[in-house]
Amino acid sequence: MAESEHTIVLCYDIVRPRTRRRVAGFLEERLVRVQQSVFEGRLTPTRAHRLFDIVADMTDPGDSLRLYVMTQEGLMKSRAHGGAPLPEEGEFLLL
Repeated sequence: MAESEHTIVLCYDIVRPRTRRRVAGFLEERLVRVQQSVFEGRLTPTRAHRLFDIVADMTDPGDSLRLYVMTQEGLMKSRAHGGAPLPEEGEFLLL
């Protein structure tokens, strides 16, 4: 059975500008940047954890990285003001 996609939030606090630029560039190709160090997207759990591991390997000691998985119930209770819209479930990509 195929894994279903979930809305994920990946955020970081990275000290070195060079590392921060590299991580941001990598994530911008895969997720939607909603704030300076916060990205959202829809991924399967397997892909989300793989992405997290790749980014974690790019970071330096002292940096922090967080991955949050939003349930449908949690997403319905979420709010946003400005910036990119929250990712929606569906067969399309909103650009």
